[in-house]
Amino acid sequence: MLSGQFDVISFSVLLAMMALVPLMVVTTTSFLKIALVLLVLRNAVGVQQVPPTMAIYGIALALSIFVMAPTVQEVGKRALAVDSSHPAAARTTPLLQRAQDAFEPMRAFMLKVSKPDQREMFLASAKKLWPKEASKDAQASDALILIPAFVVSELQTGYEIGFLIYIPFVVIDLLISNLLMALGMQQVSPQTITIPLKLLLFTLVDGWAKLLNALAMSYL
Repeated sequence: MLSGQFDVISFSVLLAMMALVPLMVVTTTSFLKIALVLLVLRNAVGVQQVPPTMAIYGIALALSIFVMAPTVQEVGKRALAVDSSHPAAARTTPLLQRAQDAFEPMRAFMLKVSKPDQREMFLASAKKLWPKEASKDAQASDALILIPAFVVSELQTGYEIGFLIYIPFVVIDLLISNLLMALGMQQVSPQTITIPLKLLLFTLVDGWAKLLNALAMSYL
């Protein structure tokens, strides 16, 4: 009877965790960095609504599925795994324990991508903020420490990539502005010329394909 009550509680907790799936997608997958880079690219080109934000999120989600496919497949295998030699034991395994085992591929992915200095920083902060009972056994690989370290690492890397993307577009802006001033055409807005030129150059170099491929390959 008591075991059945624990199973009900575990199932309820699992349902509550499923409501957090969108948040988990943002904080534990490649979605955050990809979406950030694409938004920076749009601002660098100077066209504020092209592509629209919903399209950028859709592109980021599609590329995240491509990047995370092996990890998600491993999570699915672990979540649905049934020991054929001990089927009864598999059925009675608590759901929370199964969820913890299924999370291991995600943990491995975040350990590979996150920066060690970020993990150590959050581990040090946890030892100061958390009670001694909770912090004495804390490790850098714990989910509560690993997730914020992964998020900060992705944000930092995304801004680094965004900075590199911005440089050629800023150079174009400066060149066109100086050219217009030299021609005595100060009344002409530089954006009238720079935006079509940026779009043309970005298209000619096959920028979208190269950028998305580079973002995917950054998770090797």
